[in-house]
Amino acid sequence: MTGTITHDPPPTAGGRQGGPLIVTEDTELLDDLLRLCAAAGATPEVHHSVPVARPSPPPDPTGAATSPAPAPPAASGRRSGWETAPLVLVGDDAARRVRGAVRRRGVVLVGRDQDDSGIWQRAVEIGADHVLMLPDGEQWLVDRIADVAEGVGRPALTVGVIGGRGGAGASTLACALAVTSAREGLRSLLVDADPMGGGLDVLLGGETADGLRWPAFAASRGRVGGGALEESLPELHSLRVLSWDRGDCVAVPAQAVRAVLAAARRRGGTVVVDLPRRIDDGVAEVLAQLDIGILVVPAELRAVAAAGRVAAAVGMVLRDLRVAVRGPYASGLDDREVARLLGMPLVGEVPVESGLLRATESRRPPGTPSRGPLARFCRGFWERALAETDGRGGSGS
Repeated sequence: MTGTITHDPPPTAGGRQGGPLIVTEDTELLDDLLRLCAAAGATPEVHHSVPVARPSPPPDPTGAATSPAPAPPAASGRRSGWETAPLVLVGDDAARRVRGAVRRRGVVLVGRDQDDSGIWQRAVEIGADHVLMLPDGEQWLVDRIADVAEGVGRPALTVGVIGGRGGAGASTLACALAVTSAREGLRSLLVDADPMGGGLDVLLGGETADGLRWPAFAASRGRVGGGALEESLPELHSLRVLSWDRGDCVAVPAQAVRAVLAAARRRGGTVVVDLPRRIDDGVAEVLAQLDIGILVVPAELRAVAAAGRVAAAVGMVLRDLRVAVRGPYASGLDDREVARLLGMPLVGEVPVESGLLRATESRRPPGTPSRGPLARFCRGFWERALAETDGRGGSGS
């Protein structure tokens, strides 16, 4: 179990940084936390209480090395590990010992007793961002430690696109969003989560490009390195693409899907996922990691009815689901009316782009004309979405 008290991410900087700080005297808890750090590829610093900063040694006129003497924090210009660690894991046994420490972000209070309601009060007393119970919260914590190990700032703004019915144009919009993001200079990854969709690499004209496809990750169980993932995938039109091959594999275990998407998010920038309309365990893992979902709905009554069923299923996992409407419009419908019928926020009307079919047949991906209506629509979406996440201190780049 995990619980969140605030939503501020820990302070981080670009590039690889130090490992987490662990504060506990509970040997069993320490063993578990060290195991999770190892799984995440991080080397922690361990203390029984708040570490004390040590002063820099004074220069020795003889040139001989000197050892620093212990000193209280006020006597030193250097900051302690408590202040500098990108993530602090405090065992519940140590909560009272760290109560007087400097308040900072990125503190997680870790306990074991699921029935101990007092842990929330102790978390407030030490200014913890999160409360986590083992063993239930292990995977969440491994992902958080992995963020630290890879020097992540903000995770990628992750957007899923799903059709309200077959042929709605979700794959076309997903490709255009990813192409536009890459053209704007963002690190961009396009993920094909629909094994029956024919392959986004085909739509992008890169089915023979070198790189790994989904079946190569089917055996993934633990952490997947974000950098290694990015480098292993085909690069098409300045973005990375994770698609399906033409083999018999049409499913990847949910645990592997989770590990791959978590690694993709850790790289920052944007991730666009083309989603199938059926919701299985793997798709549910994808939905759980999305920031925004876009439901593409043709403006006809049967499509709106079908989209309502899709929205009901997706909305059980994804809170921020919005509708993009595609014409031509049936009598009595416009984009606002479709959004009203579905009870969802409106992204806008997906524009008709002349020559799109010919462009696809000639291996030019959707959204390629930078001044075309589809590219303008996608650019406007990214500008609004990134501004929203900046405003609330969430994900994005």
